[in-house]
Amino acid sequence: MNPDIQVPSMTRPYTLKQLATYFLRLGATGFGGPPALIGYMHRDLVQQNQWISEEDYREGLALAQLAPGPLAAQLGIYLGYVHYGVLGATLTGLAFVLPSFLMVVALGWAYIYFGGLPWMQAAFYGVGSAVIGIIAIGTYRLTLKTVGKEPLLLGLFALSALATFMAESELLWLVLLSGVVVWLVKAPPAGVRLGSLSPFLLEVFPAIDSTLWQLALFFTKAGAFVFGSGLAIVPFLYGGVVKEFGWLNEQQFLDAVAVAMITPGPVVITVGFIGYLVAGFSGACVAATATFLPCYLFTILPAPYFKKYGKRPDIKAFVDGVTVSAVGAIAGAVIVLGKRQLTDWPAVVLALIAFGLLYRYKKLPELVLIGAAAVVGLLLRYV
Repeated sequence: MNPDIQVPSMTRPYTLKQLATYFLRLGATGFGGPPALIGYMHRDLVQQNQWISEEDYREGLALAQLAPGPLAAQLGIYLGYVHYGVLGATLTGLAFVLPSFLMVVALGWAYIYFGGLPWMQAAFYGVGSAVIGIIAIGTYRLTLKTVGKEPLLLGLFALSALATFMAESELLWLVLLSGVVVWLVKAPPAGVRLGSLSPFLLEVFPAIDSTLWQLALFFTKAGAFVFGSGLAIVPFLYGGVVKEFGWLNEQQFLDAVAVAMITPGPVVITVGFIGYLVAGFSGACVAATATFLPCYLFTILPAPYFKKYGKRPDIKAFVDGVTVSAVGAIAGAVIVLGKRQLTDWPAVVLALIAFGLLYRYKKLPELVLIGAAAVVGLLLRYV
């Protein structure tokens, strides 16, 4: 534990049990994805209970945006670290993730057990169509917020979107290379030559036959290299889970995304559902642990030094490049997934309605849309 990040125990405005209980409740009831979850934390911990200072909250949010991994989970881990160090970070992280993990495992069991029944297929037909609209509006808002009008960032965004659409998977080397390009343009270090840069070597793990080992390596890479909000992991997962390994077909993958939308907590918890479909409960545990462990380490290790180095221009420039490329990959993935899911007019209409409603009513809960879409899917099949 770093003494610089903690305060004496007598000045802590809450107990560790209170904080863990709060994150357990947030993980069990917090719908709406990263923007909603980080808003709840600010409202509850900073404004109402005043457990966390505004400065500590902003620093945690900046670090969560800087590092790869799920934004809301990283912010929660950092806030646990503020007054209780590694133990606080560990307990808050586990409490935040555990409720939604148990829910997706239960849904994975039900999906396999009832998967052959027509009613479940009909419900997921409607849900899958609405999910396309939800992802599309989320991507639209994320693009407006992160890309802006700067020509360099717009170009990298468009390049990443086009490359993802053509390859039907996120090109990780392109995302990281975009970060390097913006870094060299905006805050170049002295003496660096573009020609001296070596290609990124991403496939560093040897081939291993065990499915659990393959799950562990793939999801570790997902947790360690994917930047952005919960949506950012969708194109990366699609490229590996569907295209590379063939663990799931495209409909099953869309169903996995839908499960992430209808459960509270971090959107990335869909990895537990995917892992369950691939290798049962062991697969769910391996996938979830491998995904969240990197973001946990990327939060607690740099936390003591973030105040000193987090505002450096070169670090900010790299993050800007990575972020716009990741958003571009999301945009490309929306087109790919839409092409696969929206195969008839009812599906197209459902997606457009979901997009339009969320565009018009920004506070409309996504869970309401998902539930309504499931009902519509059942009605289309049986009525």
